[in-house]
Amino acid sequence: MDRRHFLKMTGVGAGGILLPIYGTPVTAAQLVNNGMDVRRKKTLADVVLNTARKAGASYTDVRIGRYLNQFVLTRETNVENIVNTESLGAGIRVIANGTWGFAATNDLTPDGIARAARQAVAVARANAKYQSEPVQLAPVKGVGEVAWQTPIEKNAIEVPIGEKVDFLMDVNNSALKAGASFINSALYLVNEQKYFASSDGSYIDQDIHRLWAPMEVTVVDKQTGAFKTREGLSTPVGLGYEYLDGREEDKIPGQTTLYRNSYDMAEDAVLAAKQAKAKLTAKSIEPGKYDLVLEPLHLRLTIHESVGHPLELDRVLGYEANYAGTSFATLDKWRSGKFKYGSDKVNIFADRVQPGSLGAVGYDDEGVKAKRWDLIKDGVLVNYQATRDQVHMIDQKESQGCSYADSWSSVQFQRMPNVSLAPGEEKYSVKDMIGDVEKGIYIVGRGSYSIDQQRYNFQFGGQLFYEIKDGEIVGQVEDVAYQSNTQEFWNSCTAICDSSDYRLGGTFFDGKGQPSQVSAVSHGCATSRFDKVNVINTKRKIS
Repeated sequence: MDRRHFLKMTGVGAGGILLPIYGTPVTAAQLVNNGMDVRRKKTLADVVLNTARKAGASYTDVRIGRYLNQFVLTRETNVENIVNTESLGAGIRVIANGTWGFAATNDLTPDGIARAARQAVAVARANAKYQSEPVQLAPVKGVGEVAWQTPIEKNAIEVPIGEKVDFLMDVNNSALKAGASFINSALYLVNEQKYFASSDGSYIDQDIHRLWAPMEVTVVDKQTGAFKTREGLSTPVGLGYEYLDGREEDKIPGQTTLYRNSYDMAEDAVLAAKQAKAKLTAKSIEPGKYDLVLEPLHLRLTIHESVGHPLELDRVLGYEANYAGTSFATLDKWRSGKFKYGSDKVNIFADRVQPGSLGAVGYDDEGVKAKRWDLIKDGVLVNYQATRDQVHMIDQKESQGCSYADSWSSVQFQRMPNVSLAPGEEKYSVKDMIGDVEKGIYIVGRGSYSIDQQRYNFQFGGQLFYEIKDGEIVGQVEDVAYQSNTQEFWNSCTAICDSSDYRLGGTFFDGKGQPSQVSAVSHGCATSRFDKVNVINTKRKIS
């Protein structure tokens, strides 16, 4: 039987949490098998569609999925773990008597998949007695037989394990030679081979790839025992192994080297060791009001938590409250057409089409074609994220394509697409922005954070902090976190750099739901300025 087990991830950006890993352990060689032929998938899908229709379903969709994971985890000169898993099966969702029903199976024979289809209909009929009103699905026109693949140059899972281990050992040795006391590094590789078919007339074959290369470097002062860490400045991507080429044209010079469409992990490891050492002697920040210059790898987390999650329609409606609650951005605010979520500079859009992003697909898990739409326009809340059975609640007739399940055995539900802050339209660089600030802090990279149960009051840290005085960076500082509320923060946005500075950040393991599911999502932005934000000293103790 297919199963879900848990792998403890420590350091390397995962915060020591237990992450669900779907499937059964296999060898690395088994991961590169071709999998099931698309003609067989269509045959099995037709069995499901016909069986469910005869059993009384008014709508049916089936997802036949092969989910591959490969994780390589290292610490200093040691390989801590190598995980290879494969999961193969089918999830079947139906509407019968106006009610959803779901069943899943890893018995991919005609008889096995037909049994699961009848079970899904039986579940729907049993649920119908508790349904107050029938499910309303927004129409979707069937697309026939189509295919979509993440546009990769080099399949990361096909790269030999030995080559990946050598790569990470080189990263670790680079950090240790540069003065690191400890380093954790990892490669997380995911390949979702998903076949979707529905009674609307769609047969969609997709091959989706994701990669993340996190690390965490620690430097210890042996005399005092004090230590500081610096996480890597990579981002999880919807790209192949070519992301790790570290091309010179993708490097962005500045206070530290930042990266665009590829990543030099060994170079960043050396910088991380030097910067973690510098943190040990950096000045502790004086609390107060500062103008913040927020770099994209940092700002993407603030976007995720204060815009992405609160504009999920199921949170707004109170249907979802797991992982930090519901949402302050209620329907009355949206219906007013005047709710100022942010300043006039703030234009935030959702999409599932940006190349290289984690959210990029051809179609979502309901067969809806990927697209882009506005969430906040000129600072005003204009829309949400929704699925086929939700959009009628916001007076819309077309799904936005926000349905996703992290496994064939999980039912699909509303998940966040890419949510991004549009860059400024006028030419404006990071140097220009810093030059316009009298008293401020330039923040790079994500740090710890907290946010309340309405996605309103929050606190964010970072990886690197640089004090700005009279338009110049005067030195590195430490112990910085800023506090605000969502509306106050986004209304304090006074400037955004132009598209030359726009780049994607993201999260590889975004949790939601109960039972919990994880998804991956990107957030794009350019460096942005927020004025007179409250900054606290995280080291200061209240006596």
